[in-house]
Amino acid sequence: MKLLLDMNLPPRWVQFLTAEGFECVHWSDVGEPAAEDSQILAYAQENGFIVFTHDLDFGALLAGSRAAGPSVIQVRTQNIVPEAIGSLVLSAIGQFEKELLQGALITIDPYRSRARILPFRP
Repeated sequence: MKLLLDMNLPPRWVQFLTAEGFECVHWSDVGEPAAEDSQILAYAQENGFIVFTHDLDFGALLAGSRAAGPSVIQVRTQNIVPEAIGSLVLSAIGQFEKELLQGALITIDPYRSRARILPFRP
C-alpha cells in the first residue's frame, strides 16, 4: 500500500509508516508545498497513492467530483503526531484495507473509524 502524506501532517509520519511496511512519501518531497488539494488528489490517482491527511477538504472534493479514487484517509484529532495516534491509524488501515484498495474515504477519530465507499452517491 502506497501512502501520500498531505502537507498538514508532520513528515515524521513517513518514518513511522515505512517502519510498518508501507511505501510512504510526504507531499513536500514530490510537489509544491502550496499546491491545491485537487493537484494532490490528481498526483495520488496518477501514481497509485492513498492520500493521508488532516484536511476535510479532500472528502468534499471527492463528493463534488464523484470520483472513484484515489482513496483518502483523514484523521479528525487535535494531536496528529504518530506517537499519539499511530496505533489508531494502523488499526483503521488494517480494518479497512480492502475498502482502501478499492476506493474509499476513511475517517478516523479517537472514538471510531468509518469508511465511505467511492464514488459517493447523491
